Amino acid sequence: MYRAFRARRGLRWPRDPLRSCRRCYVTDADVEKAREYCVAQLRQSDYDSYLIRNLLPRSRQDAYDALRAFNLELVRLPELVSNPTIGQMRMQFWRDAVNNTFAGKPPKEPIMILLYKVVSGLAEIGGTPSSIKFWLQRLINTREKYMDNRPFASLSSLEEYAENTYSTLMYSNLAAIPIQSMHMDHLASHIGKACGIVAVLRGIPFLAAPSPPVKSPHGASVGSGRNPVLLLPLDVMAETGLREEDVYRHGPRAEGFQDAVFKVATRAHDHLITAREMLKNLHAGESPGHEYEHHGEEQHEYTSTTSGDEDTKRDLRRGFGVLLEGVPAGDYLARLEAQNFDPFTVKSSWKLPWRLWRAVKTQQI
Repeated sequence: MYRAFRARRGLRWPRDPLRSCRRCYVTDADVEKAREYCVAQLRQSDYDSYLIRNLLPRSRQDAYDALRAFNLELVRLPELVSNPTIGQMRMQFWRDAVNNTFAGKPPKEPIMILLYKVVSGLAEIGGTPSSIKFWLQRLINTREKYMDNRPFASLSSLEEYAENTYSTLMYSNLAAIPIQSMHMDHLASHIGKACGIVAVLRGIPFLAAPSPPVKSPHGASVGSGRNPVLLLPLDVMAETGLREEDVYRHGPRAEGFQDAVFKVATRAHDHLITAREMLKNLHAGESPGHEYEHHGEEQHEYTSTTSGDEDTKRDLRRGFGVLLEGVPAGDYLARLEAQNFDPFTVKSSWKLPWRLWRAVKTQQI
């Protein structure tokens, strides 16, 4: 029988410890199944990331697998829902799942189970799991904002989108190591922006074509498919005289299309060039040569902005796997240039595994 405890005002029942401190007990078998699920998702739907994760130290793979699989779920969500309301509900599900996972109560969902294992391990070594939570919430908010495939008003707005998605994903991987370094964040910012721009270019052949109508299990049409959309920045399209309708009708033969792709691809290439120059300077013990534009923003506050050469080189060694994202981006841009900036004719690269291996050996992207 329960005993009543005297509170400040009257009596209250004691809290049931199992109810008030309820935690989801995750077993090793749960983690292994979650790991297999995340790796399978990357192998099937994000092969570039699958190649990268195989080159990472085993201790870093779980964090990478969970974060990249989480991003993959958000990326393909617009294609899986029939209306915006359902999409917002799914986004809220992931938002709640992240909150519960960092509160020690992960849902029975593979990605969150693996993420919980990563966060628990990070807390044990004195890391800051709250940083990862901050980045994941920003990723969800940005994906939700652009879930309707709204056009980018300018090239700068495309860069901002890339910063809030792909750079943010790299920040979360750095936080999971953990590494708090202005130089590493600066490199991740430029590489992530290049990756985000490349992702938009790679998506043109898919998004610019209408999707097939939604079918019932019996083959009856139950809804219209997605309308075609072109996500090239509007200011670049205006500058090159490109019209969306022409791309939908004529594909890469539309007037101004390849010029527009060239301008956007050039910006991504500029970010990679900047990252390569910074990496070269840092390896040589010199100043990176560029100011970090996000210094001082939330989660970009550093106890010291003048790390010693040995500290910087140690951070580069520990976090270089995060920077490998720049290799597939650079590989795609090279193939795009070889096809005269026609995304519709770019084929997959058989050289990418070798280029990733070489990047690891040379510590250059």
